[in-house]
Formats: sequence, structure tokens, C-alpha cells
Amino acid sequence: MVYDFIWVAPLAFYCYLSAPIHTLTPAGGRAFVQVGYLALTTVLLLPLFWRRRWPRVVFAMVATLSFGQWAAGLDAVVGNISVLIAMYTVAVRHTLRWSVAAAVVAEFGVWLAMGGWNDRGVTAFASGSVFVVAIWLAGIYANTRRRYLEGLEERAERAERERDQQAIIAAAAERARIARELHDVVAHNVSVIVVQADGAAYTIDGDPEQARRAVQTISATARQALAEMRRLVGVLRQDGGPPEEYAPQPGLDQIGELITQVRASGLPVEVRVSGEPGAVPAGEQLAIYRIVQEALTNTLKHGGPGAGATVAIEYGPREITLVVSDDGRGAGAPPAGGGNAGGHGLVGMRERVTMYGGQVHTGPRPGGGFHVHVTLPVADTTTAGAA
Repeated sequence: MVYDFIWVAPLAFYCYLSAPIHTLTPAGGRAFVQVGYLALTTVLLLPLFWRRRWPRVVFAMVATLSFGQWAAGLDAVVGNISVLIAMYTVAVRHTLRWSVAAAVVAEFGVWLAMGGWNDRGVTAFASGSVFVVAIWLAGIYANTRRRYLEGLEERAERAERERDQQAIIAAAAERARIARELHDVVAHNVSVIVVQADGAAYTIDGDPEQARRAVQTISATARQALAEMRRLVGVLRQDGGPPEEYAPQPGLDQIGELITQVRASGLPVEVRVSGEPGAVPAGEQLAIYRIVQEALTNTLKHGGPGAGATVAIEYGPREITLVVSDDGRGAGAPPAGGGNAGGHGLVGMRERVTMYGGQVHTGPRPGGGFHVHVTLPVADTTTAGAA
């Protein structure tokens, strides 16, 4: 609005300075007083303050006012230049179709103002048309330049977004490459630990000194492997993430505490365990714990009132079978984040089970409720270090 005021103010000032020498002569030959001239000029110039917001409306207003002025038999005044200004704004801010329409209306107004098709009128109309066309072409040029600059800005923004995306992709690829290299280093260190441990066990009775050196090598290699593993975790962690605390992860021994917490939340849970766990790796224990935790959490969210759950764990010589089932309404519950009906909980289960070469089956039970059936092969700890 301030810009429009600064732009229109000089024209208004010139129009008002012209008032003492300007008269409006209607068809009857009567001279209008200066007040009439000032009022008409004000009405013609006032809409220009909104010409950038509503160009077509402003053009229609000033063109209609000018036509009414001609129909009333009043002479053209300096303020009628508002028609050309509004036409220029339409040409700058709208399509070619609208700008041509505005130019035709302006040319028609010039023809009316110059007296029609008489000899004097044709000459005056030709001179006025040149002026109108020049202003119209200036608006078309400004429109083309504005669109070109907007296109440049859009392409620059798109290029910047693509550059940022390429940088993210490149960083992710580099992190993946570093992670693979660190994995090889950690796997090598673990293999050395296994070899040295076997050698120490073989020589501990016949050559204690060699066994002691082997144990020292195991200690140093394990520390190095731990350091590399922490670097690996740091590489895979997302940028800007909060620092993580190094704390023992839950395993099979903590499942009892988890069941107690779930029962305290109001869900009756029956636990059945058969077989001996044996030497289950810590990672596989964590997977079993998280699967039980996720399955019981889903029951709490979607089981409904009066639901109960059963956790059955069977430790076999070659595989571990885990079944978590409930008698609630989880199969028919509406979708919810993290639940059975479309969250990421079941996806996380499958990823954990697949990582250890197991299988998982989930779905509604025939008699109602939901069940999670998982089988995990018992890892061979004697060959794990050679991976």
C-alpha cells in the first residue's frame, strides 16, 4: 500500500495542479466548477491504490468510470490516464489473453475520446494508439521478465534441494561403506579372539606362559573390537541424535520383570516355559525380549477390556519357539500407531526374526484374539566368530 501511494502520489499531485486551468464541458456547454474536476480525478485515481492486488477489477472500474464520463459528455481529464496504468498492471500480472482484452478496451476508449472516425479523430486516434501500444508492450515485457526471474528462483530452489538430497544420499552411502569396513575389522578381531582362546585352552596345561600371552592378546583384541564397534554405532546413528547411554540390554532373565510390569498394568498374563535355554547369544535374547514386549503392548492397546494373554516359550536343541497369544479383540480393532493394524511393531518383529534366520507368523486366532508365533534357530556360538 505504501508503494502504491508513492507511485500514485506524483500523478495525483500533477492532476490537482492542473485543476485551475481545467474545465469539464458537458454537452450543454456548461462549465463545471473546480470541485467537480477534483472529485472526478479522485474517483479515477483512488482505485489505483489496489491495482496490484486486484488488477482486473481496478481496470474494469476505471474503464467503466471513463466510459460513463464520455457518455455524460465530459471532456477527458489528466486522471483518465488511470485507464492506461490499470491496463499496464493487467499486462504485468495476468496472462496474454487478459492483457490483450485490456488493450482492446483501452484502444476503444481512445477512439471514443478522440471523436470517432472523422479526419481529426483518426489522426488523434493513431497518435493515442501508439501511446497505448507502447505502454501495453512495456507491461508485456515486464510480465515476461517477472516470469523469467520467478523461473530462475524456482530452478535455483530446486537445484538447492536436489543438492541437499544428493549430499544426504552421498553421506548415507559413505556411512554404509564405513560400516561395512568396520564390520570386517570387528569380524577379524573376533576371529582372532576365537583362535587365541582355542590356543590358550590347548596350551594352558603344557605351556602356561604361552596361554598367558594368548589371554593378553585376547584382552587387547577385545578392547580394539569394542572400540571399533562403538565407532560403527556412531557411524550408523543419525546426525544430531541425542547421546546414548551404554547400559546392559534386557534378555531372557528380564522377561519375568516384563511380565510383572504388564500384569501391574491390568493385563492377566500366563507364562509357560519348557526346555532349557542353554547358551543363547545376547542379541537373540534381546530379540526374544522385544518380541514379547511388543506383542503384550499390542494386547494392552487393542485387546479391549477383559482380555488376557499367554506367553509360551519352548527351548529346543535346534530352535526356540515363542508364541504370544491373547483372547481380546485385537484383530478387529481400528488401526493405531504401533499396533497390530498397521503400525511398525509387527514390522520390527519381522526384522529382528529375519536377522537371526527365523520365521514369524502373526494374525487373528480362529476363536478370537491375536497371536504371534516365532521360531528362532539356536545360534552356533562355536562358529559365530568366523562370520
